[in-house]
Amino acid sequence: MKSLEELKAIREKAMKKLNVRTAGEEEIKILVGMGTCGISAGARETLTAMVEEINNRNLQNVVISQVGCLGNCFGEPIVQVNIPNQKSILYGKVTPAKGKKIIEKHILNGEILEDLIIGEAFH
Repeated sequence: MKSLEELKAIREKAMKKLNVRTAGEEEIKILVGMGTCGISAGARETLTAMVEEINNRNLQNVVISQVGCLGNCFGEPIVQVNIPNQKSILYGKVTPAKGKKIIEKHILNGEILEDLIIGEAFH
């Protein structure tokens, strides 16, 4: 690294790769529990797979974020899906493959995956 501009370019590239954006009111928000319990259960891999799926499908209205413990350690890795004007859904035991399925079925087609639900989220 030789300049501040080079550092800024590296940061911008990394932020784009992680699909980090500020969520607007109409955007779908996905939260991945990344407390110690979630990380040890595989949440990092689940997050990575879901970010890749969002990027591969070029979903501009979906924001994915890391959060701390979501309070249901028995169900880790946990993914919370917040769609405007709908109840928030907590999915549990979300592997990378199940994370991609959540994107395909719930986010794109509006199909809630009943077999993965561990509860409703309160915000």
